[in-house]
Amino acid sequence: MKSFLKNNSLSIVLFALFFAFLLGESITGHRFYNQDQREHGQPIISYVEYLGTGEFIEGVFENWESEFLQMGSYVLLTAFLYQRGSAESKPLSEQKKDERKEKQATRDPDPHTPWPVRYGGLTRKLYHNSLSIVFTVLFLLAFGLHGYGGARAACEENQVHHEQCDSTLEFMSTSEFWYQSFQNWQSEFMVVFAIALLSIYLRQKSSPESKPVDAPHSKTGAA
Repeated sequence: MKSFLKNNSLSIVLFALFFAFLLGESITGHRFYNQDQREHGQPIISYVEYLGTGEFIEGVFENWESEFLQMGSYVLLTAFLYQRGSAESKPLSEQKKDERKEKQATRDPDPHTPWPVRYGGLTRKLYHNSLSIVFTVLFLLAFGLHGYGGARAACEENQVHHEQCDSTLEFMSTSEFWYQSFQNWQSEFMVVFAIALLSIYLRQKSSPESKPVDAPHSKTGAA
């Protein structure tokens, strides 16, 4: 058990933090929702009912959407683009080395090489881009659920005022939806931009996201 916890400590801690913050969001969101209901003379709802409201669904997936966009774009852009001196960039001469390693793995595959690489053909080509493909799918799912939740939240508000509800697609064409999306997207790319540049000059000892403390500023890549 100790070995398992040590070998998987990063994912365990990250998931625990994710779950704790999601739980906190749902609890405080439920209280805030019912407070607003009381102020407008509307009936309060249970915690479980709140989890199915458009407000909660919209709030969760609006943020997930931007995170998946950020990470998917980051994975894809760092495959082709470089930043001299950044720990977040591949070394400037690494592309040819990667191609040589892949050709060697194809000719003489290691038994521990992932099976799609050994299988070859279309399977291998898809596996080449599997990380960015999965992030794209997750982004599109979150994007759609953001729109669905937003449409439900708007509909719940309209029903109070006896107004007509828009469909999910109609809501996703509104300036409100795109304002919410752009508001999150710009912050995600600002953070990636910041770490790409700050890692040129700043260090964090023992972190794989940082260059060695004694590495010159011109060194590109964390390794």
